[in-house]
Amino acid sequence: MDTFFIQIRILDVIDILLVAIIMYQLYMLVRGTVALNIIIGIISIYIFWGIVKMLKMELLSSILGQIIGVGVIALIIVFQQEIRRFLLIIGTRYISRNRIRLENLLNVDLSPKPPLRIKSIIKAVMDFANTKTGALIVIKRKSTLDMYSQASDILDANTSSRLLISIFNKLSPLHDGAIIIENEKVHAARVVLPVNDNPDLPPEYGLRHRAAIAITELTDAFVIIVSEETGQISIAESGKIIKNISQKDLMERLDSEFQSV
Repeated sequence: MDTFFIQIRILDVIDILLVAIIMYQLYMLVRGTVALNIIIGIISIYIFWGIVKMLKMELLSSILGQIIGVGVIALIIVFQQEIRRFLLIIGTRYISRNRIRLENLLNVDLSPKPPLRIKSIIKAVMDFANTKTGALIVIKRKSTLDMYSQASDILDANTSSRLLISIFNKLSPLHDGAIIIENEKVHAARVVLPVNDNPDLPPEYGLRHRAAIAITELTDAFVIIVSEETGQISIAESGKIIKNISQKDLMERLDSEFQSV
């Protein structure tokens, strides 16, 4: 009687490691975004299809097989802009000047993250509220925001109240759009964000509020909005807006969410 042994080659080990790295990179790119939920939904349907095939439920298996086959093409058509942005992120993150940046493959950064300059942000926001200067400030958490800063002006400047006030000054060429803050840096200005077109939103919600809702639906970002009409301060998280936030409440929310300085 022959004994069956599983033979594991070095290429098999490399194969498994490469698949693990690719899956990890995919997760790091989509975590905290709506894309992660889409991927989970697709995987769930595929697993259910596999179970149905194992149970030899021919009719249901055939229907699900057709849905999966057509679904891939449908996803490419519906999410073509998102796929394009996704590929741009991969290109800019892992390839620089035609060289592969291997140091980014594992996304391992043991250095402590710089703190958010909360006092500078609060000072600028209160100035916007007092002068009724419209502002849209997107603060990064875990989700990558690279796809939204592709067509913006990259600053990577230390956050200060003077910088924020100068950016959103009505005479500044950078005032139109949002800014993205990552840790202690103002990463990008003049950022064009997607806009939520839900007709059931309150009529007083302008483009800034609708953009804040959209970006927090797609990512886990924390957004501060200052109304140009009323000077009212609002915050947005997870697709929800909390209006008329006081300076104290805003300070407490930022302190609880971010490492501050």
